[in-house]
Amino acid sequence: MNPANELGSFLTSRRARVTPAAAGIPVAGRRRVAGLRREEVAELAGVSVVYYTRLEQGRAHHPSDSVLDSLARVLRLDAAERAHVNDLVHRHRPGIRGAADPAPADAADPALGGYVRDGLRRLLAAVGAVPAYVLGPAMDVLDANDLARALIGAPVPPAGGRLSLARHVFLDATARELYPRWEDVARQTVGFLRFSAGRRPGDVRLAGIVAELSCRSAEFRSLWAAQEVGKEPYGTKSFRHPVVGGFDLTYETLALPGGEDRSLVVFTAPDARADTALRLLGSWAASAAPAGGPTASHSP
Repeated sequence: MNPANELGSFLTSRRARVTPAAAGIPVAGRRRVAGLRREEVAELAGVSVVYYTRLEQGRAHHPSDSVLDSLARVLRLDAAERAHVNDLVHRHRPGIRGAADPAPADAADPALGGYVRDGLRRLLAAVGAVPAYVLGPAMDVLDANDLARALIGAPVPPAGGRLSLARHVFLDATARELYPRWEDVARQTVGFLRFSAGRRPGDVRLAGIVAELSCRSAEFRSLWAAQEVGKEPYGTKSFRHPVVGGFDLTYETLALPGGEDRSLVVFTAPDARADTALRLLGSWAASAAPAGGPTASHSP
């Protein structure tokens, strides 16, 4: 994650996505680019071509909010993309502190303790009828209830270790069986990581996950290069579990207080099929678990 020109690279990728027809620009003859030209973006946004070129080249770091709003309109950025641009800009604005500040050392090292409050652990246990886990900004599962571990198929992490959902999706072969819509899950995973990287440029753990996946997964490299960004706090996810079969679950992601970008993710059953699957999964996990804790059929 090279922060030197993340903003310029992102603007370039979004410009290539918008067609002249979508922007209301008449096309005469052949064009060398599928998306908008720099001068077209500049004219539509009401800024000079020179200034917009400087933005894309990384030679201008302090665009005003009004300029960002205009660019977001022209480039058709959604809410997550607009927030990502804001994060990228704020990391260069002197005197502004906030989400773009480097993460504290304990937040970057998953081996350190104190991640999850006792109250959150009790909450996870209390909602044991549905899968739930606490997710960190690098997509580490900081804690999970037994049903969530059985659903994902990962054992309790060893001392000092954390289950990484990002590594699970791209490096665990069983993930492609667990998620019948694996391509969608992969895109969402990369979108979340890029959104989080824009917000936390100093997070060593997050940078390490991106570097590892970039080295080990060609699919991750391709998706990362596409500059997609997103943060979907709710939705539906499909599963094909080796024990209880296929079903869909809806999920809600709740931001936790404290400013460390941790979230509580809770899955619920939208229909009778999913409700039955969760009940069977809970019974299987309870019967398969040894005295020391739950087991699972596969691990990242």
